[in-house]
Amino acid sequence: MRGLGLDPVDGHLYLFLNKRRRIAKALWFDGSGWCVLAKRLEAGSFQLPLLDGDKPQVVIDGSAFASLLAGIDFTAARRGWYRRPRFEKARKGIDTDLQV
Repeated sequence: MRGLGLDPVDGHLYLFLNKRRRIAKALWFDGSGWCVLAKRLEAGSFQLPLLDGDKPQVVIDGSAFASLLAGIDFTAARRGWYRRPRFEKARKGIDTDLQV
């Protein structure tokens, strides 16, 4: 952490992810000693917001941290594209290019 220019005993929580982003380790100093929390996802991977420029760190709030530990992908919070299958359109009498 000192290599990043951070003070490790400032009360902040530091989160580290492995290369595959399946294991997260949180490290913080509570005033009397170091605390470590580790979590491994059974499926999927932890999703963080994109890094801003050349900074090697991301700052997130408590709710984003809780979502991250729950395995929720808050970076993909938009609805996906969906096309109704052609047979449903034909069944409902909607104009299609099917030859009948």
